[in-house]
Amino acid sequence: MIQDISPSKLDNHFINHTMNNGDILLQFDSDGRILVHEKEKLCFPCGHLPADWQTIYAFSIDDTKYFLYTGISDNRQEGYRYLSLRDIRSRFTGKEVFAAFTVYHLWKWYMDNKYCGKCRGELDYDSKERALKCPDCGNTIYPRINPAVIVGVTHEDCLLLTKYRKGFAHNALVAGFAEIGETLEETVEREVMEETGLRVKNIQYYKSQPWGIAQDILVGYFCEADGDFTIHMDEGELKYAEWVKREDIVLQPDNLSLTNEMMKVFKENTR
Repeated sequence: MIQDISPSKLDNHFINHTMNNGDILLQFDSDGRILVHEKEKLCFPCGHLPADWQTIYAFSIDDTKYFLYTGISDNRQEGYRYLSLRDIRSRFTGKEVFAAFTVYHLWKWYMDNKYCGKCRGELDYDSKERALKCPDCGNTIYPRINPAVIVGVTHEDCLLLTKYRKGFAHNALVAGFAEIGETLEETVEREVMEETGLRVKNIQYYKSQPWGIAQDILVGYFCEADGDFTIHMDEGELKYAEWVKREDIVLQPDNLSLTNEMMKVFKENTR
């Protein structure tokens, strides 16, 4: 999955570092595309920045520090161009892809939180932790993380596969965001019912995954269909929802997502 970058290791502990010449500078344009070097391997700009830019330390991978320009960039360095995260996902692998997804999560949060929601004052960076603080009323804002479930619904030797009506074109599983006042297991039950009309039982946790492209923490569950196995698909959400036998499951074209890993372990009967 995207976070499996061993032997490299992400260090997301916040320290109020100052950027040096050898550090990585990550920057996005107004469409949320990240500036990268046009090479076969994904590379980012290093160290140099305009004098009026303010950057903030994002994280480290191994001994390399990554910094973020929290505004909108129109930097046009020779040999570099802006790519969407979807383009990066389809073309590259490795720790740099994880860095891009993770820093996008931070950039989107900074972009969406310029002003205090209590008093409308302009927010400042906190120098001691990953937070934004209002100097006028003291309101503190932490990075937003959206909990969502990925659900592998099984029936005997079949897995319930879906395809979204819009966006991602490959096979997927039932998925959705947790709502206020419900447990993740209740989210599983509700999302499966809403998207396919099925009831489920024996809900079992599988694994979790950070997914910065949507500011998510994805939580994977397997469960069994309970009772009537007839699918009643939500046509507003999905364009496909079918029971598929193990040997007929077509996986996604990359190994980055929790969804693909869950489909793979069921296909190979290794769960």
